Amino acid sequence: MKKRLLFFLSLALLLVIAACGGNDEDSSSANEGEANGEESSESSDNGESSEASGETYELEFGMQPNTQANEYKAAEFLADYVEKESDGRLTVTIFPDAQLGNDLSMLGQLQDGTLDITLAEMGRFGEWIPRAELLAMPYVIQDFDHIKNVVYNTEFGEDLRAELVEEHGMRVIDSAYNGTRVTSSNSPIEELADMEGMSLRVPEAQTLLDYAKYTGANPTPMAFGEVYLALQTGQVDGQENPLPTIEAQSFHEVQDYIALTNHVVNDNTYVVSEKTYQELPEDLRKILEEGIDAATDHHTELFQTQEEELISFFEEEGVTITEPNLDEFREAVSEAYPNYYEDIGEDAEKYMEVIQGAAE
Repeated sequence: MKKRLLFFLSLALLLVIAACGGNDEDSSSANEGEANGEESSESSDNGESSEASGETYELEFGMQPNTQANEYKAAEFLADYVEKESDGRLTVTIFPDAQLGNDLSMLGQLQDGTLDITLAEMGRFGEWIPRAELLAMPYVIQDFDHIKNVVYNTEFGEDLRAELVEEHGMRVIDSAYNGTRVTSSNSPIEELADMEGMSLRVPEAQTLLDYAKYTGANPTPMAFGEVYLALQTGQVDGQENPLPTIEAQSFHEVQDYIALTNHVVNDNTYVVSEKTYQELPEDLRKILEEGIDAATDHHTELFQTQEEELISFFEEEGVTITEPNLDEFREAVSEAYPNYYEDIGEDAEKYMEVIQGAAE
């Protein structure tokens, strides 16, 4: 975050002192002016109003998606909102297309205070808090309302968010719907057996590595920016992502089939560095929070609207859509769940009951 301080008050004070010279009465007035100057400076240091102190703040927002993606459009919405509402005192500069690294790298930068905002699935915080990974396990979350209820309306979710702030320096402000993950491939997937031996690109996330492994595919982790070429050249047979991501990255140009496996409901939390959050004056914190609240609504609407339209779009583009029986997928992947319970500890199954209960 970059701050610029305008010291017009101090400059005016120096001019008054210089003009008043050695006169005792004037000196007394000058001393009074100095005292007033100190009081003004102290008020500015309290950070109650960036407008009064003349401070402006530029926040840097890093993300993996490119400029064609819904995530970028939502970030632009946020940038426009905060600049307008703050009269230019708070601005957001967006760094798309993994310019600042992958998602884990950018979350690390948030902890260091070298990046201000990024996007992350709530389950991704399992890298720091193992029980968070339960939210990203395939076929655990039913829909976006389900995960939002878990994160914001249960003790499990409240404790997660508090621990992220207090122990890891990351503040989750709000969540958006980011699509439901499906599987694209070079051959049709009509049943679980069709996954056998497929080289499937997945992110370096254990839950998705397990989705590939337990459905019979060969999990192939790979940087997001390398996926299109890998699909085009046959280095991998398929990949999995939400429909809007497949369209934004043009994966449908190099894949003939999309199976509606619906294995993970993606949320995307807007995460702010706690160092940044604490440095912002209270009025700008409020504007940022209100801006993120509005941006997540816009983000969700973009994905929901686009998902409704994309099935027809892909079919018109020559892609075949299949709908495999998901019961056998759920059963196969559920065999991975005990592995997570071991990492989380004795309360893991209790946490899972809370998560599943929040869907009701």
